Amino acid sequence: MSGRSVGPGGGVGGGLLVAGTTSDAGKSVVTAGICRWLVRQGVKVAPFKAQNMSLNSFVTREGAEIGRAQAMQAAAARVEPTALMNPVLLKPGGDRSSQVVLLGRPVGELSARGYFGTAGPAAPRPDTSPGETAYGSGREQLLGTVTDCLAELRRTYDAVICEGAGSPAEINLRRTDIVNMGIARAARIPVVVVGDIDRGGVFASFFGTTALLSEEDQALVAGYLVNKFRGDVSLLEPGLAMLRGLTGRRTFGVLPYAHGLGIDEEDGLRVSLRGAVRESVVAPPVGADVLRVAVCAVPLMSNFTDVDALAAEPGVVVRFVDRAEELADADLVVVPGTRGTVRALAWLRERGLADALARRAAEGRPVLGICGGFQVLGEHIDDEVESRAGKVDALGLLPVRVRFGREKCLARPVGEALGERVEGYEIHHGVAEVCGGEAFLDGCRVGSVWGTHWHGSLESDGFRRAFLREVARVAGRRFVPAPDTRFGTLREEQLDRLGDLIEEHADTAALLRLIEDGVPEGLPFVPPGAP
Repeated sequence: MSGRSVGPGGGVGGGLLVAGTTSDAGKSVVTAGICRWLVRQGVKVAPFKAQNMSLNSFVTREGAEIGRAQAMQAAAARVEPTALMNPVLLKPGGDRSSQVVLLGRPVGELSARGYFGTAGPAAPRPDTSPGETAYGSGREQLLGTVTDCLAELRRTYDAVICEGAGSPAEINLRRTDIVNMGIARAARIPVVVVGDIDRGGVFASFFGTTALLSEEDQALVAGYLVNKFRGDVSLLEPGLAMLRGLTGRRTFGVLPYAHGLGIDEEDGLRVSLRGAVRESVVAPPVGADVLRVAVCAVPLMSNFTDVDALAAEPGVVVRFVDRAEELADADLVVVPGTRGTVRALAWLRERGLADALARRAAEGRPVLGICGGFQVLGEHIDDEVESRAGKVDALGLLPVRVRFGREKCLARPVGEALGERVEGYEIHHGVAEVCGGEAFLDGCRVGSVWGTHWHGSLESDGFRRAFLREVARVAGRRFVPAPDTRFGTLREEQLDRLGDLIEEHADTAALLRLIEDGVPEGLPFVPPGAP
């Protein structure tokens, strides 16, 4: 790169903010794709998202918790993820509150009003939760932190590709915004707005997004990227020309609808439902039988990507379920992680799933609990932290007693199970006392029931194959794991596909100039502007 961008020796690297007309417009995909395209050009690039709201998180090597989307984007950039890449992570604990993770560590539990509002320590409210008054001025106090993190990345990397959140035109939240135009204004970086044309109304979305921004914010919006287009691009071109005439801004590319990307986005069950990292044609099973995996779709489900490695295996069928009868034909039932362990336990009982799990265990049919799912399989849970429910009887399928501590365990353990090396990561407040059973990672196994706090363990290829062989044996299935499935390789192929989308369907020369040279001069104002 040339112009303003430099290597790690000093100065300020180039930057770009990928905003979106809506949530799920494709910001994560485009950010990852630009990172992969740039690193293939020899550019040292890093991703950045000032604030992420997600239950799908990851632990960095230094023991910091960040969103999995930023960890995926770091993989696309071929760099090690750090807390600098996602300084603020919000982990919802219900409809109205979230745990605030600052620079990789939890600092408090805030209501939405407390986080987005302006009340400070001098003006406590009756609906505040512990720690809320300390962070009562919310995002305004965090702007300095996130701009410092971005500045540090820009000093270290040739380019930093930032991802926005939701829409930059959320006029009710603009005053305290630190993730869209707030960070773009503070760092003086250009903005490209991504729109999902598959939803319809993309021209109105582009125009309306721009026209609802203040004159100062509009001056940073360089143009647009159309995402998820199906059909003949030539039919779209007259509309793009009219959009340029209306806004004075160009469109940097039209990205086609791509199936089966299978990447780690922020949240939403549909992400994992499509997240088997194989596209269209699924390889046939190696053995005579398929293996059916049912995942209990517990409330506040976290790190549901744990089962993506299972879905990547030929002959393994993964589905998410919420009814007891859907467990009947499953060879393996997975109870995944959750941000609300006691709430998930009640949900399992209300829907008859708890009884179905107990019957499975009594019949010797396989069950796997991961993190919060491991905790609900134990004898009891003592929780004065997450739910404040006190001591609650769990399902009693494993000899484990869980006590919630205020300190969160964040770790990257390495161990061995079933004769194979295993790597994983831990994110939990619950401390498990294992009182019996056969050792299994940090948890235990009793008969056909396994439990562990380790997320990501199934991504270890040798262990996954050994585990599936054991499940097939216990389930009486003639299933054979494929000997050549490499989950890391499949994920790399997916990241390369994202880079291909940018390289083949975006004006990369124009994007590179934007990243190198910064905000274009003379971008016109589109009335009426912000209220």
